[in-house]
Amino acid sequence: MPQETVRIMCPNLTCRKILAVPKSARGRTVRCRSCGTSIRVPPESGPKPAPAPSDSQS
Repeated sequence: MPQETVRIMCPNLTCRKILAVPKSARGRTVRCRSCGTSIRVPPESGPKPAPAPSDSQS
């Protein structure tokens, strides 16, 4: 079974390569093989909390 990957884009404007990194790299810094830029892999985002109800009644 292939390892699951996370796809991220290199932030270097002259590179912009799509990188496939293993899910185990979440929250870590990886280096783009094309240009050498260090990229922080975003941590796994869980379910977003519901917005709190506002009490701004006039």
